[in-house]
Amino acid sequence: MSSSSQLLQRLRHFVQSEAEHQFSALEKQWSHPLGERVVKGWAIEGIRSGKINDGIIQLFCKTNDSRFREGDLLVLHRGNPKDPNALHIELQYDGETELEANIIKGNQFFLVSEPNGWIADQDWFDSSAFYLSALDMAADSLRGRNTILPLLLGSLVPQLDYARYDRVVNQLADSGLNPSQVEAIAQAYAVDLLHLIQGPPGSGKTFMLAHLTRLLVADGQRVLVTALTHRAIHNALNKIASLDDTLAVCKIGDEKHAVDLVVPNFSNFDVSEFGNLSGGYVVGATPFSLQSQRLSNVEFDVVIFDEASQVTLPLAIMGMLAGNKYIFIGDENQLPPITTFVEEEISKASIFAYLSERGNETMLNITYRLNDILSDWPSKTFYQNILKSSPDAAVRRLQLSNQSTSWDFVLDPNSPAVFLDLCHRNTTIRSRTEAETVVELIIALLTHGIPTDEIGVVVPYRAQSRLIRSLLRRTVQDDQIWKEVVVDTVERMQGQEREVVLVSFATASPAFAAQVADFLFQPQRLNVAVTRPRTKLILIGSHHMLDADRYDANQTDTINMLRDLIDHCLFITLPDGSLV
Repeated sequence: MSSSSQLLQRLRHFVQSEAEHQFSALEKQWSHPLGERVVKGWAIEGIRSGKINDGIIQLFCKTNDSRFREGDLLVLHRGNPKDPNALHIELQYDGETELEANIIKGNQFFLVSEPNGWIADQDWFDSSAFYLSALDMAADSLRGRNTILPLLLGSLVPQLDYARYDRVVNQLADSGLNPSQVEAIAQAYAVDLLHLIQGPPGSGKTFMLAHLTRLLVADGQRVLVTALTHRAIHNALNKIASLDDTLAVCKIGDEKHAVDLVVPNFSNFDVSEFGNLSGGYVVGATPFSLQSQRLSNVEFDVVIFDEASQVTLPLAIMGMLAGNKYIFIGDENQLPPITTFVEEEISKASIFAYLSERGNETMLNITYRLNDILSDWPSKTFYQNILKSSPDAAVRRLQLSNQSTSWDFVLDPNSPAVFLDLCHRNTTIRSRTEAETVVELIIALLTHGIPTDEIGVVVPYRAQSRLIRSLLRRTVQDDQIWKEVVVDTVERMQGQEREVVLVSFATASPAFAAQVADFLFQPQRLNVAVTRPRTKLILIGSHHMLDADRYDANQTDTINMLRDLIDHCLFITLPDGSLV
């Protein structure tokens, strides 16, 4: 069996096993009694349906302690998630006891005829057919056999056109880009097949992507910008449009995902008229769109993958089949792909991590987000001390009003990084002590004039997120405030930034911390969490979680990394969150 066949066989096994694992886990979850599912946040009971307008349904419930969040797929049923009359929905808005969802599949008549007594459980979409189809195409097509698979196996080595490289370096001399951005663009532009660009937090990778795309379009190239999430694609397309509004740029996808998009969105490439353009253009779409009628058989010259550290090999192949040259932009020190089947290394690796060992990579080394204190620890821990703050960012500090609050000793702008030790014990996935402290700090920040959309709260568990949001909603009078302050998990915060970020660990039980250490203290998660703020990072937790390595010696290295981070912070002890 050839190396290509072996690789494809391993990838097919991964795709099939991942689907089996996910469905098996979901069925096991469904099999638990309803009361247990509700307590664990796996379900919502007692749901009443409201208005249905253009496929969007209003739902109401008395209590909602679920782990669900906007964008989740749910199954709406009356006792059996497998009932043929169950409705499959996508949660669009979570207002705790008032929800809105998009009906994906099912007859809404049942909601009208029987509006009360519905149950919402986690749902799942089996995408394995898309992946397997892409792997088959890689095996059968000339592009797959002659380019994609040899690149993945390392038997085909990308070559640089030095004349093109020198020309672009000179062309970008007065562009406002820093030297590492110019180097990344020049190499990506001048290479024939593949290049990787590592973009640490706040390093201007989207700005760099926009400049690279403009150069490619100027050469008449057809460019596909793709990523795992619609948000990442929108960020890239919006930045391209803001850099040069004369470029032909569009998104191909469902209109309901185009809320924050400033460029045209088309449901199908055929109705966009982009196929009739004589010059270059930019199209944004997920890899799955390439496997559907939206973009099937549409060819591109260059495929740019953003947030490639979250893209698995099968998903990357799905996108690579549409083009001749590939640019992967990501950061292996940020969140990896989310998978449940981890028997093989290939199932855990992103396309970025898989290819980064081969060379053909440049790294952006200036962060425009983090000030000098906040950039120091991640630079030392993850980026070989190469990452530095830009001169303007380095001196930036939190700007507070002249108002006085009882939390000013924590908010002090001269201490950009703070660890607030509340000394509580035994909490697992939620801590009311931490949640109350977070809410009080948010109110203090608002008192000091910090805008709501410049405050972010990062949590490891959805249960803690829901508790904080619930307390915030009950504490502040203005609904707009609790809606605008983002309280979410690390996964949802990657790619975002705020002036101030509060991190609530929730876990204070060292025994529980040891059980979930691979998740709670995962280095990439920690890196993402602490690199969201520009000027102020406040870690809120208990020193007792640091005893986790007493219960599992294998976690010593990860616990020591967290200890090192805390040592980098101003340490404030506040037993049980009390200011007295």
